[in-house]
Amino acid sequence: MHQTDVTALIDFDSLLSEEERLIQRTVREFVTERVRPHVSAWFEEGVSPRELAVEMGALGLLGMHLQGYGCAGTTAVAYGLACLELEAGDSGLRSFVSVQGSLAMYSIHAYGSEEQKQQWLPRLASGQAIGCFGLTEPDFGSNPAGMRTRAERHGDDWVLNGSKMWITNGSLADVATVWARTEDGIRGFLVPRGTKGFTSTDVHQKLSLRASTTSALSFDDVRLPASAMLPHARGLSGPLGCLDEARFGIVFGAMGAARDCLETTLEYAATRVQFDRPIAGFQLTQAKLADMSVELYKGLLLALHLGRLKDAGSIVPEQISVGKLNNVREAITIARTCRTILGGSGITLEYPVLRHANNLESVLTYEGTSEVHQLAVGRALTGMSAYQ
Repeated sequence: MHQTDVTALIDFDSLLSEEERLIQRTVREFVTERVRPHVSAWFEEGVSPRELAVEMGALGLLGMHLQGYGCAGTTAVAYGLACLELEAGDSGLRSFVSVQGSLAMYSIHAYGSEEQKQQWLPRLASGQAIGCFGLTEPDFGSNPAGMRTRAERHGDDWVLNGSKMWITNGSLADVATVWARTEDGIRGFLVPRGTKGFTSTDVHQKLSLRASTTSALSFDDVRLPASAMLPHARGLSGPLGCLDEARFGIVFGAMGAARDCLETTLEYAATRVQFDRPIAGFQLTQAKLADMSVELYKGLLLALHLGRLKDAGSIVPEQISVGKLNNVREAITIARTCRTILGGSGITLEYPVLRHANNLESVLTYEGTSEVHQLAVGRALTGMSAYQ
């Protein structure tokens, strides 16, 4: 049985509704037509085309799981399947959609005033505006509670000082959701591009997520009106709630990268001849393909289960930690193993596997390192926190 659609072996499509299959198919076609022909060049050149934002907005992909304000209002599973297909193209593409919808837009949708929602969400949903999410700082990644960025009251205004690091979409963004320490705890602020004292600097010489814009943000006496504060978020629960949304998309997305590696490798192994026969017929190659496929299947089923829990309103953060920990860890192992089957060809951009592996190095770290998610699961199992 020669199977290039590796998920057909477990009949994964039978677990989805017709609408979910349609959304997945639509995103797959978009990635095939608009991303695959160009993504290796984008990766090599280190660029992320801004025009894709409008195209993805027209497809309803930006903030697609949110209700109202021009958002598509799909299920969590449909959003996850879209993330899967986007990351099958490139992790940078899924990162863009994840930051736009699950971080920037979700922060406004969940914690913003009605005026803030009306001002920003329709433009962000259409891709006419781009958002970013400023939480991580140069010295505070896994421990956001230690952030040094501060906002102080000056009359009716707020004055913001500090810096953020590793911000996806940073220099592209028309508005940044920025989290800062205040006398009233950690609060979120909407900072439009062009605000005096707000600057961004792109991170260069990256070996991962090269088709994604990564920036440092700096705030030097940035004066904001009182209306810039997100009124319904206080403390770390605000930004952490946004991160749970984004991590959910990663659970599906990582499996997209893994699937693309496997399907590419199956096609290659069927035609690559050594010792007078295709390498797909050798036992060691088949053992690798079988083991990788089994891990892909388990990851897909876990992602779908978590999506159904999310749609039922019963998911908890520790369950998302299980998904991110397992699926990213297995995806990067699959990408690396596929590279061994491709041999020397696997180190070039002619094939996507090492590009996926490099990208997944970032996915393994951001929005909670594997170690932090291990400890989150450990706390859920034992009732004891190991990092406090």
